[in-house]
Amino acid sequence: MNFTLKIWRQKNAEAKGGMVSYEVSGISSDSSFFEMLDILNQQLIESGGDPVSFDHDCREGICGTCSLYINGRPHGPVKGVTTCQLHMRSFRDGETIHIEPWRAKAFPVIRDLIVDRSAFDKVIQAGGYVSVNSGGVPDANTIPVEKSKSDSAFDAAACIGCGACVAACSNAAAMLFIGAKVSHLALLPQGRVEAEKRVQKMVACMDQLGFGNCSNTYACEAECPKGISVVNIARMNRGFLKAKLMADKAKEIRDSM
Repeated sequence: MNFTLKIWRQKNAEAKGGMVSYEVSGISSDSSFFEMLDILNQQLIESGGDPVSFDHDCREGICGTCSLYINGRPHGPVKGVTTCQLHMRSFRDGETIHIEPWRAKAFPVIRDLIVDRSAFDKVIQAGGYVSVNSGGVPDANTIPVEKSKSDSAFDAAACIGCGACVAACSNAAAMLFIGAKVSHLALLPQGRVEAEKRVQKMVACMDQLGFGNCSNTYACEAECPKGISVVNIARMNRGFLKAKLMADKAKEIRDSM
């Protein structure tokens, strides 16, 4: 298979970037998208050119680092897969493929197709954890959890933090990511203790980092490679409102004393 690749090239965070065209040929339809980029980079290196920088790690759809905008869609044209799981048979022979990095204020471009997604790490550091003593692993497993809640918690925990939800949202909102991280802890007994503080801290951190508000278009759910539901956003909003009302009530009581 032969392809024309229009790839975003940018030397560093301060440099002005632009699209550059490349031709690749003899690509197997069974090659993954990254294997195709590997072939391109090998050609560039052999010809004395500068290889295209892109992020990857496990190449198994688990790590979430393979964040690319392909033909205007996060992770490409196939639903429910990450870029590293995308194969070239998903494209037509001779097709022109546009490849860009995520576009969001909170995800600045580092070089070429690599963006700084450390904003997600900061959100997790703000409250995406359980700090109370819930016992060791065997002890925790003895805590009864309703089947429906455990299933919902596992579904939310499937989020790999790739940022496709941010890339798909017209407001660059991170609410699906945060909703998933809030939900998978708040639904379990071990995470309920800090649920109110957690959602307040994570939402506050989200706002400080420059993520936008939910656009209510469900684009995040449609493009999420793990199928995370917007139900988690609704759950996060309910938890945030409850936490705020409780905090306001507590302040009112303290002020009246």
